[in-house]
Amino acid sequence: MSIMVLGTSSHVGKSITVAALCRALRNRNIPVAPFKSQNMSLNSFVTENGAEIGIAQAMQAFAAGIAPTAEMNPVLLKPKGDRTSQVVLLGKPYRDVEIGNYYMETDELLAIALDAYHHLEDEYTNIVVEGAGGAAELNLYDRDIANILLAKSLRLPIVLVGDIERGGIFAQLYGTWILLPEEVRPLVVGFIVNKFRGDPALFEKGVTEIERLTGLPVLGVVPFTNIPLPSEDSLSLQDKKAGEAPVKIAILRLPRISNFTDFELLERHASVTYVQPGTSLQGFDGIILPGTKNTISDLAVLRECGWDQEIEKAHQKGVPIIGICGGYQMLGTRIEDSGTEGEGGVFQGLGLLDISTTFKGYDKTTVQVNRTATGPGPILEGIGTVQGYEIHMGESTFGNHAVPAFGTEGAASEDGMVFGTYLHGLFSNANACNALLEYLCTKKGIPFERIDEETADADYDALAAHFEEHVDIEALLPFFQTPKTP
Repeated sequence: MSIMVLGTSSHVGKSITVAALCRALRNRNIPVAPFKSQNMSLNSFVTENGAEIGIAQAMQAFAAGIAPTAEMNPVLLKPKGDRTSQVVLLGKPYRDVEIGNYYMETDELLAIALDAYHHLEDEYTNIVVEGAGGAAELNLYDRDIANILLAKSLRLPIVLVGDIERGGIFAQLYGTWILLPEEVRPLVVGFIVNKFRGDPALFEKGVTEIERLTGLPVLGVVPFTNIPLPSEDSLSLQDKKAGEAPVKIAILRLPRISNFTDFELLERHASVTYVQPGTSLQGFDGIILPGTKNTISDLAVLRECGWDQEIEKAHQKGVPIIGICGGYQMLGTRIEDSGTEGEGGVFQGLGLLDISTTFKGYDKTTVQVNRTATGPGPILEGIGTVQGYEIHMGESTFGNHAVPAFGTEGAASEDGMVFGTYLHGLFSNANACNALLEYLCTKKGIPFERIDEETADADYDALAAHFEEHVDIEALLPFFQTPKTP
């Protein structure tokens, strides 16, 4: 069987709750897979067969101990601005669509989502379904394929999650529950109060009131946790705060920034600031231009706020400048667009790398890769072999003075102090973080402590343990089918 995890709004902890449930079930040898019919996020992941899905579903699959697949997130919306999103269906780019036109395809999209769900159900038996945003968006009930229409179609038990840190937890939980359609409300089997700070015992009266108002159990009050797991979408950026580490790295918070999960391992070992346009880049030891959903539009913002001049000055002072995906394209000399990114035209890049990029057609490169750094300079020379994935439109070609950074992919300056690559996940590799941080620490004359290898699997176990300590997991187990004992 399966359950649905719905939320009172975005960013209440649905994704983490699903991941925790998946790992708790996996630890009991109960087969399970995650599913989210529709996701809106610029943080995405590429599966083994080149399908693009939301990174949260990939994270949940890893928690379940299985490989991510396109069926786990059949509809992915990637906002491009101006009320337009790229629609990715079953892992492949479909088309750009304005939101009003998108809703005209509700029936077809719901059918695709249901087919994907049943495919997973046939393979794994048990599914933990994640809703999207808030479940009680009354104006969307007739087109909500992530919550209401899916709930009506699947008739699964529902767990409703609220975020007490935001305040108004009673209005969140009771209000959402009472506003659900009459045929959906009886599916709710309990509530989870998430992100509690302080002693949960202080909320005992609150639990009693929620249960009195609804006649349903509060399954748990889950304390806030900082277990390091990938962020799902841009709402997570508002939670990020620079640490107090002596090494300071600026990441340009471009308006259409994508896959900022690339830098979350760095965030734990350096003082990483997501710098808003118009904020000075002076005083940083390194500058990273991240991925973006629209290279040309964000390049224009970069120039408008004067970052192009600041990046050039930082480069002249020997500050490492690193570009990932769209940021890599910006570091080149020239970008030509036939209309894929916008109105089309030829645009001047920052000119720090001798590459040119061309956008033509709607094809997208989505592939997992292993690469070995081959470029010059102390950072690239210390990286070695890394794993990651490419998600990009546009193709970049080397000029006469280009220096390869990762074999035939990526480019570097002659001294290696500027380099770029299409490789998302570069700095999710401990050896890449070590190479960058060791260089910056040595330059500042401070001790460097190497990062151990990534511990993601242990993090999932820690998440499940935290969840089970505070949630009545036994009350949820009857909703899942356990393997028969031979």
